[in-house]
Amino acid sequence: MATDTLSPSVDETTGDQVLRATRPDQRHRRGIGRWFVLAAAALFALLMLAPFVIMLLNAFKSPAEYSQDGPLSWPTHLYFDGVVAFWERVDFPQKLLNSIWISAAVAIGGTLLSLLNAYAIGVGRVKGRLWIIMLFLLANMLPQEALVYPLFTMAQQVGLSNSQWSVIIIFTVIQSAFGTYLLSSVLGTFPPALLEAAALDGATRWQILWKIVFPVVRPTLSVLMIFFFIWTWNEFFIPLVMLTTNATQTIPIALASLQGDRMMDATTTNAGALVSLVPAVIFFLIFQRTLTRGVTAGAVK
Repeated sequence: MATDTLSPSVDETTGDQVLRATRPDQRHRRGIGRWFVLAAAALFALLMLAPFVIMLLNAFKSPAEYSQDGPLSWPTHLYFDGVVAFWERVDFPQKLLNSIWISAAVAIGGTLLSLLNAYAIGVGRVKGRLWIIMLFLLANMLPQEALVYPLFTMAQQVGLSNSQWSVIIIFTVIQSAFGTYLLSSVLGTFPPALLEAAALDGATRWQILWKIVFPVVRPTLSVLMIFFFIWTWNEFFIPLVMLTTNATQTIPIALASLQGDRMMDATTTNAGALVSLVPAVIFFLIFQRTLTRGVTAGAVK
């Protein structure tokens, strides 16, 4: 049985030194548990980083060295022909501009549409709001394979075949379904007294939205915008179907074009994956503080 020990401490009111009972064995056991959690987290981090390390090793390895020594060997010298071949073969600057334009447009449009929908559902208190939210959630769960054929047919009928606007419109609606579900739950708990006070002061619904509701949910909107950008950046299937020429395609499609029917240049593919990963990492590093602040502010509020 653990016994209490006396440890000196200072009384905050009198400033005198007093003795309080502590349990060193419990603190010791708690410290051991923390070390186990830290070791498990470090092991999980290593497992997550392993594919990126393998990609980095093979991106600067020659095809002959890759075939002879395997994918887990260290390169004897740096081989940059794979990076140059990917850059020139897929016209990477054009694909990068396409991905940035589509992802940014979807992030801004999806966030704005989510805010308007959630304001009408959560604050406007429309009838059947629960069923509407469930409908948005169900639409977000539909697989893209079930949507691609009618979407492709509709894009052809309205003259958006092989147009980046077709992808922007589709993903703006898809991403806003999740954003509406999230924001409507947040705005559903918005203080009604604050809205009533603004209405009594003569504020219109648009003024209430942009001057009262928007400043409160702005951190959450920042998080949504970052997520929408990253999710759209990584999309492959719908852009592959909708965008049929090299001038309109995105980076994930460019990576897929490196794989042939009977052969695949592993070093060029790894080099292309590494080059394609750099813009996403830079974007995450730039907006990391915004993402952290948004999550923390949403938790506090």
